[in-house]
Amino acid sequence: MEEFLQRAQSRLNRSKRLEKVHVVLGNKPCDLDSLISTLAYAYFLEKVSPPDVLCLPVLNIPRRDFSYFTETRFILEELNIPESFHIFRDEINLHQLNAEGKLSLTLVNSNMLTSEDKSLESAVVKVINPDEQCDRSLELQACSSSLVVKEILQKAPELITQQLAYLLRGSILFKCMSLEADRITEQQEKVLSILEEKFPDLPPREQIISVLQETQFNAQGVIIEEIMLKDLKEISDGEIKVAISTVYMSLEETDKIFSERSPLLFAELFTASVCL
Repeated sequence: MEEFLQRAQSRLNRSKRLEKVHVVLGNKPCDLDSLISTLAYAYFLEKVSPPDVLCLPVLNIPRRDFSYFTETRFILEELNIPESFHIFRDEINLHQLNAEGKLSLTLVNSNMLTSEDKSLESAVVKVINPDEQCDRSLELQACSSSLVVKEILQKAPELITQQLAYLLRGSILFKCMSLEADRITEQQEKVLSILEEKFPDLPPREQIISVLQETQFNAQGVIIEEIMLKDLKEISDGEIKVAISTVYMSLEETDKIFSERSPLLFAELFTASVCL
């Protein structure tokens, strides 16, 4: 994976006049599921696309915001994938590429572009939207990583390396770790079993979940505005925008916040949301 990312970064930096660029773009919050799916699907596209097509995974956040994503950084650092290899949204001009007729766009984890990117709709060639397959009657969380694994296994199973399996499996487990084991979707369980059978040296599920939970809740030194920006979602009717964020914390941390700061907590949260 690191070789692919380094090669993509190098081609992007060298090429002043790109002819064809296929960008895989994750959702705005850039959660672990979205990021890993973006990387894996761009890697798959690069292997099956003509050599004149530059396939790029683009993280849909500015580079400066990547420090907020502790669980994402952890799983990438575990595999020695440097942050410098990633391409962030503020480092590539998608609107210019689209205006020049060079852009193809695959959306991951969403079938909608933000209001600022509406003009890119003409470039969209594929949408990987797990919500369409989510069984809402059981309140099961959808996972784009399992859809990406399924497609790669169907079309080019030889591309699944142990490193890629580690990334995708970690992403799926992170998405499901708040659920009871018997409430993981059948598709997710099938994908996890295939990866574990193919690569028996992968760490136990419980170990990965435990470390990811610890990493997720480890927000020391992160202010409330940064936590809210990490999981920012936008809802817009074309005129009015509403920003919604999710803040994860342990029960111990919740008790501490309310016992020490309850008079100011809601005022601080409101101020942070307005600043967004």
